[in-house]
Amino acid sequence: MDQVVTRIDATGGILVGHDGSHPSAQAVRWAAGLAGRIGVPLHVVRTWALSSAPRPKTWRTGFVPPLKDFEATVLERLQHDVEALHLSNVEVTCHVLHGSAARRLVESSAGAEMLVVGSRGVGGFMGVVLGSTALQVAGHAKCPAVVVPVHGDDDPAEPDAGLRVRSRSDDTAGVDAD
Repeated sequence: MDQVVTRIDATGGILVGHDGSHPSAQAVRWAAGLAGRIGVPLHVVRTWALSSAPRPKTWRTGFVPPLKDFEATVLERLQHDVEALHLSNVEVTCHVLHGSAARRLVESSAGAEMLVVGSRGVGGFMGVVLGSTALQVAGHAKCPAVVVPVHGDDDPAEPDAGLRVRSRSDDTAGVDAD
């Protein structure tokens, strides 16, 4: 059985979760700014499961690649996403951890100066103030935790502005009665 990473040692650094979402990118930028100002390393973490990992290059029909191949593919994607943020003046290390985001972040928070997450991630519902990972991290982190709020297009002034109420006449519009 392949041994995949499930915990990191972020002692003396800032640990930040990144799931590929806009809110998590904002959290990484915020954490990088703080890490740069106080002179500590930044540990950017993405968690994964077999069901959520991108297919590795070794994937073929009828063949499930080793877990290490999935882990490497997730790490490549994370490194690409972090490079796109153009962080400067901070030492950044990318890590991928197999398992639930909240659980792995909390476990890895022991010894960290701070744990940072976005207010919601990839699975977030529009209008929800805090996602489940943010709530769990805030309540169980083994170090100070910061939840970075969402700003911009992902945080509309009126969360229901794009919703349309469907009326009964919509169901019968364009239908000829016999």
